[in-house]
Amino acid sequence: MPLNRRTFLQASTVGFTSLATFAQGFTAAKHPYWYLLRHTTSAKSLCDRMTLAEKVGQMIQVDHVGLAQPDDIGRYFLGSVLAGGDSEPATGNGVQDWADLYDACQTQALNTRLGIPLLFGIDAVHGHNNVLGAVIFPHNIGLGCTRNPQLVERAAHITALEMRATGIQWAFAPCVAVPQDDRWGRTYEGFGETPQLASMFGEAAVRGLQGRDLSHSLSVLACAKHFVGDGATAFGTGVAHKEKAGVRLLDQGDVSLSEAEVRQWHIPGYLSTIQVGVGSIMVSYSSWNGVKCSGNRQLLTEILKQELGFEGILISDYGAVHQLDGDAKSQIEQTVNAGMDIVMLADRYQGFHTDLMELVQTGRIPLSRIDDAVMRILRVKLALGLLEKGRSLLADRQLQAKVGSPQHRQVARECVRQSLVLLKNDRRVLPLSKRLTRIHVSGKSANDLGNQCGGWTITWQGKSGTVTTGGTTILQAIQATVSIKTEVVYARDGSNAAAADVGIVVIGETPYTEWEGDREDLSLDPEDLAVVDTVRQTGIPVVVILISGRPMVIEPVLRQCDAFVAAWLPGTEGRGVTDVLFGDYPPTGKLCCSWFRSMDQIPINLGDRPYTPLFRYGFGLTY
Repeated sequence: MPLNRRTFLQASTVGFTSLATFAQGFTAAKHPYWYLLRHTTSAKSLCDRMTLAEKVGQMIQVDHVGLAQPDDIGRYFLGSVLAGGDSEPATGNGVQDWADLYDACQTQALNTRLGIPLLFGIDAVHGHNNVLGAVIFPHNIGLGCTRNPQLVERAAHITALEMRATGIQWAFAPCVAVPQDDRWGRTYEGFGETPQLASMFGEAAVRGLQGRDLSHSLSVLACAKHFVGDGATAFGTGVAHKEKAGVRLLDQGDVSLSEAEVRQWHIPGYLSTIQVGVGSIMVSYSSWNGVKCSGNRQLLTEILKQELGFEGILISDYGAVHQLDGDAKSQIEQTVNAGMDIVMLADRYQGFHTDLMELVQTGRIPLSRIDDAVMRILRVKLALGLLEKGRSLLADRQLQAKVGSPQHRQVARECVRQSLVLLKNDRRVLPLSKRLTRIHVSGKSANDLGNQCGGWTITWQGKSGTVTTGGTTILQAIQATVSIKTEVVYARDGSNAAAADVGIVVIGETPYTEWEGDREDLSLDPEDLAVVDTVRQTGIPVVVILISGRPMVIEPVLRQCDAFVAAWLPGTEGRGVTDVLFGDYPPTGKLCCSWFRSMDQIPINLGDRPYTPLFRYGFGLTY
């Protein structure tokens, strides 16, 4: 029976009502948090030796570029640091630079009184994507179209290995949001519009990142995000950002849903990751019915920790504490009492440390809440093997030769070809012959690795043009695939295509991240429309490839081409696209989202009534 909202609600009611129900599946199997619970005694012993200042320090995570002095890691007993968007090392952005940064930070932590090691977190959301030379996988929206969780697990394992080459051991991934409105700038970070996809792929990604045992030298701590419902924010309720001139669209907005709807549509992805022992969960910037998730005790403690049995670390998003009501002390009091274990800060950690200590000393935050948070943090560090005697805690430089290796890129290439969705193939234009006389390639994204990769690539927003992490553009992939006798001609504007056997036009979005990607209108750029029209007027067959982080208004172009491929944001391996275009592999991707006809249909999702999209959820042609 096809999935719809009603049948999913009926099928999903079991397992969300109580901790007892949740735990039934583990009566004959190993508990999902065995790897943390076995360290409880050691964690308590260490916690009992700590001063209040040391405990509070463990609950603070600071962007490394926000440190006033490098030795503040030791001075404030900081338990973790992160590299946020655009927070690359001062010395450069290569693997060696990142390893040096990690080692310097870790050394500061090891020199404290108790020598408690540091956790270092980073947004490795489609590979170790901040690092030059790393392989960049398709963004999650493309991976969701593969319907292949085993492949996603392999990609996550490669990400973990490349992270470990720089020493970093905490990935802020996977995102298990269930995007419901394609205007949201983070749509591509979700695996698709149904809870099943979030559950299936979230579990796979956690398995790949954390491995069978978190203490393994190639495992990293995973982080399911963003709890909860950030894919369902209502249009017009987003937080106004100065970068967007105060426009309020979707990002960091309000989720206006009942508790039953949140449980059925937006908790399953977290439940699946808890069932495989995800070590951390990041809380959403968003609000639920007007209450910020970061200060919502019902969500964080009663549902997530007590009911669903989450035993790992709960961490806030970047500076989210400052979006809560009241002065600084009130904000800290709200989020910590709600159940937050680590508060992520851009800077201002000195005042936070002082305020949190005073809140405990005056009784506004009970010491038992601090001890609970610190115990969770210490258990994770113990599980990672960071407190094992004789174990090196610095970056494993021997792994650096594997970063961006051909073997890793081959897996990324497989991810690309399985993610492609063929939406149209009139007159069986595809697959193309490798022995055509002349192929004309055009469009702004045909020879643009930056556009292929999208946001969260080397820089926070990503950028068009050359991405020095290495890779193959679609144009380069075409040139490498066809016969040496085939002439491949490129003209961005589509000019001089008349003599070709076929025209391949690569169009779509340019990179963006978070609120910078919120859009009121998802129409194609005039440049894209013009180049397709230019090639079409020659009368040759036209193949359009769309590079985008979400569906777009494509009917005007769809009528002008013979074949249309949704390639999403495929990353560095353009050969995955030509594997399908030229018939080495058939297209197998299936839409992970409903494709709207016009902006008037947005939002549209499976189970809506009426449901008349341009292409249905699960659609995908093959040959």
